Amino acid sequence: MLVVKKFGGTSVANAERIMNVAKRCIEDYQKGNDVVVVLSAMGKYTDELIEKAKEVNPKPPKREMDMLFTIGEQMSVALMAMAMDKLGVRAISLNAFQVAMHTTSAYGNARLKRIDSERIRHELDDRKIVIVTGFQGVNKYDDYTTLGRGGSDTTAVALAAALHADACEIYTDVNGVYTADPRLVPKARKLDAITYDEMLDLATLGAGVLHNRSVEMAKKYGVRLVVRSSLNNSEGTVVKEDVKVERMLISGVALDREADRISVIGLRDEPGVAFKLFDALAKKNINVDVILQSIGRDGTKDISFTVADTNADEAFQVLQDNKARLAFKDIKVKKEVAKLSIVGAGMMSNPGVAAKMFECLYNAGININMISTSEIRVTVLIDEDEGERAINAVHDAFGLDE
Repeated sequence: MLVVKKFGGTSVANAERIMNVAKRCIEDYQKGNDVVVVLSAMGKYTDELIEKAKEVNPKPPKREMDMLFTIGEQMSVALMAMAMDKLGVRAISLNAFQVAMHTTSAYGNARLKRIDSERIRHELDDRKIVIVTGFQGVNKYDDYTTLGRGGSDTTAVALAAALHADACEIYTDVNGVYTADPRLVPKARKLDAITYDEMLDLATLGAGVLHNRSVEMAKKYGVRLVVRSSLNNSEGTVVKEDVKVERMLISGVALDREADRISVIGLRDEPGVAFKLFDALAKKNINVDVILQSIGRDGTKDISFTVADTNADEAFQVLQDNKARLAFKDIKVKKEVAKLSIVGAGMMSNPGVAAKMFECLYNAGININMISTSEIRVTVLIDEDEGERAINAVHDAFGLDE
């Protein structure tokens, strides 16, 4: 049996936790399994690297940031291999170059294209535990790239797919996937299982348990994911295609405080304007989420949308650079907003879910700025300072508590 295990930064934050993770991996190894371990940078080390960069250059080049970031994961994997050596088990650490993890060239947000698995298979055949850097890859210029924050999850799933692993276990500082972030909602309940589609929406909409691209890849290649705690031996949550239990109306509530709203005012009300606007952003790899277009009046219309706050300044500049082409009157950016979402496959067969959410927010005196829906989710934009109150109110209204 081949198992891929991914451990996040809090799981390897210090020497004691590194030894705990090493022992946990060795347990599987000693059962006769092949074990591949994917690690993030220790604790908050990536944040420390960002601060160091900004001390030197407030707007550092993305290529150089990727070069800097790779230090964190390389430290983690080398220390883990040392820990396993101390415990008498043969292990080897490998970075993105040594594995050959080929990515696109979008520094800071690259996508994996393919993984050369020969080196890993050779080391596994030699009965070593293989410890691989998460979050990083190599592009066609032989430069380091990174996969975006949380990208170690995607590394783990990609390795599980490439190696045809029997299981991919994602270890974190919580016991699994909850109906809401337990740090914000004390009554949140752990789910035994969740579908890929539900997990993908929750991950995209602010549930920080899994990187959304890792879920997308797991669904595409049929990789069975298990989200578990690195601090205890609880069962965790299985992410898979079908969950054969009686469906709850919704599976979870997510709050994303890392969103900003951009409003483009006074666009011409004619065909092709929305395309030109969003095409300009897409060319800079800026993802757009909730979109609202006003009804055209007097030959003009307004378009509002949300972007990640890390992209807001760049998005604003892109639009300003294209002002003559787009011919708008003004741009407004609002940073104090949050996206609140409910997700669940049960919505498809139950009308009135959105109305119930809106009623709940109305009763709590919380104003809705924008709305976006799909078959299995409803997302609203609200003021950021009301986010925690809103997520608890909606969680209670749908009876998701234990």
